This record gives sequence, C-alpha cells and structure tokens, in this order.
Amino acid sequence: MGDFLASVYPWTKALHIMSVIAWMAGIFYLPRLFVYHAEQVEPGSQTDALFQVMERKLLRLIMNPAMTATWVFGLALVFTPGIVVWSEVWPWTKAAAVLAMTWFHHWLGYRRKEFAAGKNTRTGRTYRMMNELPTLLMVIIVLSVIVKF
Repeated sequence: MGDFLASVYPWTKALHIMSVIAWMAGIFYLPRLFVYHAEQVEPGSQTDALFQVMERKLLRLIMNPAMTATWVFGLALVFTPGIVVWSEVWPWTKAAAVLAMTWFHHWLGYRRKEFAAGKNTRTGRTYRMMNELPTLLMVIIVLSVIVKF
C-alpha cells in the first residue's frame, strides 16, 4: 500500500489542496450567510425560505463533500511513507487544528438546523465572531505544514 500511495502522491496532494479550498470557501461563507439571516430576515418570510435553501445547499452540496474529500486525501497523505514525521510538532498542531475545523463545520450544521426550525437564538454578532475561528485555524494549519514548527 505504501508503494501505491507514494506513486500517486502528487495526485493525492493536488486533490487534497482542491478539497481544502472548496471546504474553506464554504466555511467562510456560511457564517456570513448566518449573519445576514439573523440580522435582516424575518422568520417565516419568503427571504427566510430563500436563505434556508442557500444555506442547506452550501452545506450539503459543497461543504460536506469537500470536508469528506479533505479527510480522505489528507489521511492518504498521512499514510504515504516519508510524508509525516510524528516525532515532530507540526503534525500534531495540524491535526488539532483540523479536528477543530471539523468541529466548527458540525457546529455550523447545527446552526443551520436551528434556522430551518425557526429556533435561531444567536445574533449576527455571534456569527461574526465565530467567523474568525476558521481563519485562525487556517493560519495554524498552513504554518504547521509549511514552516513545520
């Protein structure tokens, strides 16, 4: 298996990066939709229904598949011989940040369900603040992989 993973390493890495880009686009956009949904939309209105469709499709058609692909290709990279040195710090900081990003993804999914049920209790300010979390996690992930601290 190690020989196969090594032979397809450039493809795995490319697919991983493309998946991450798609996932991050959604991770940045969905909380922004929630800001506008919470601040400017009347529950039960036609605009509320429109926001719910946009949020559901973004999560289910873009973010969920992108997160899954990111994990699949990321784990393939982890198991490729010579790529990860577990005695160094960087794989652990990256792993922690990826787990936190995955938690955030699921947190967004629960918030979407609250909007769909008409039970959102969070303010636009809360969603603005939470929108900063993926940026921080992205910085940790990129620095972990590139700088390898």
